[in-house]
Formats: sequence, structure tokens, C-alpha cells
Amino acid sequence: MSGKATVKEYMTRDVQTVSPDDTVADVARRIVESDGHNGFPVCQGRRVEGFVTARDLLLTDDEAPIFTVMTDDLIVAHPDMAVTDAARVILRSGIQKLPVVDDASNLVGIISNTDVVRSQIERATPEKVGKLMRTLEQIHGIGVRQEKRRVKLERLIPTQARVYADELAGRQYELERGLAEPLVVIDNNGTLLLADGHHRVMGAHRIDIGEMDAYVIVVDDDVELGMQRTAEKEGLQSIDDIDVVDYARHPLIETTKRFQ
Repeated sequence: MSGKATVKEYMTRDVQTVSPDDTVADVARRIVESDGHNGFPVCQGRRVEGFVTARDLLLTDDEAPIFTVMTDDLIVAHPDMAVTDAARVILRSGIQKLPVVDDASNLVGIISNTDVVRSQIERATPEKVGKLMRTLEQIHGIGVRQEKRRVKLERLIPTQARVYADELAGRQYELERGLAEPLVVIDNNGTLLLADGHHRVMGAHRIDIGEMDAYVIVVDDDVELGMQRTAEKEGLQSIDDIDVVDYARHPLIETTKRFQ
């Protein structure tokens, strides 16, 4: 498992586009009616010809074709580009979104500054999985191995009693757009303990997703794990037992009043 996250892991694949021959009025209407879009890649078929933003449309004739106002000197990303490199491009160029194109200049996705931030939050990194494996081996004196699987959410036993509503909303938003990090699960003799990804699991459960990809740490010996005892102590038997905390902010969030 490579340690570098790539653009294709975090880009949005279902990208709305416009044609070079669409009018300014057509595209302005789509921006107004869209869910938060402030611009679109301009494509002829699948090939990217440019990018147009709301700013490009200002003080422009409504009937002007988009190819006359779009930016055609594009900065783009490749699917195999490291997310950290994409972040540098976004930061240095000051743009918010990079079209992602393949070797034939065909559009395959788009990555935004939001996606870059998301890549650094609650990510199932090789370091995180490896650290958990080493911890299990050292504490319990057992052997473990790793597999990549699809797991049924109904079989998971949570090890975290609560999730936060604001973060849950973000995870659900990502899932609705086909974006999901793998979970980290411990398979202890058939008992599946959810070690990482509680917000993702709850978001999936809310929109009736029944299975998700997971890095599964398989315990070769039958042993009672500390997190398993904690789950039992807190009465956690399924994801239905997880509380959604919607009456308080996430503990990492501060407000300006605290500093006044």
C-alpha cells in the first residue's frame, strides 16, 4: 500500500461540464441553479478546452459563446499526481479547482481545495494502519496481517460511542458524491471491530449504503482486545448504538468569544 495519496483517490468523478458553444446566459443560469458551482470545465466531447467561472461572465453579452470568454490556458492535474503536489499548485496559482485529465487530455474528474483539505482529515493512511498493527502485536503479543475487503456495516461493532453532527454531515455529503475513504476494521476471530471511520459508517448508514471498503487487520490468535472490552462496557453492539452529538460543537472547534 503506497504512502502517497493520489488525486484520483479524492477527485470528484461525476463532473458537470459546458460546451464551448453554450451561451453566457445558458451558463449563468446553470451556475445560479446549481448546488454551489461557481464555474465549469468547458469540454468538446470529453476533451477539455477551457474553464469558465462566474467572474468570466460578468459584463459580457448574454448571447456570447462561452469559447470567447473562457480561460483556455489551463492548469490541470493528472489522476496519478500526488495530492500534496495538487495542493501546491492550488495554493500557488490561487485557483480553487483543477480539472483532472488523462494522457489524452480527456476529463476524468476535478479536484478542489476542499478535496485537498479532506485528504488530510480522518484518512486511513498506511501509517495509521501500520501503527495500529504494531500496537496490537506489542500489547497482546500476537501476530496480525492486513487484507483489503468489502465489509457489511451491519456486522461492525463500533469502538466509539458518539459522533459529531457537523462532521457527520460532511461525511454524508462526500458519500452522496461517491467519495469514501476505506474504513479500518479489526477481524478478531470473526468479530469485526470498527477501529477507524465511525463518521463515514454513520453517514453511509443514513443513506442506506450497506457495504464499504476497509483495510482489515486480521488477528491470527483468539484474544480479547482492549477496545473490544471497552465496546462491551459501553454497550456498543452495532452502529445503531452510536450517539450523534448535535447539541455541542466538536471539541476541536473554538469560537472568538473565548479569546475576548
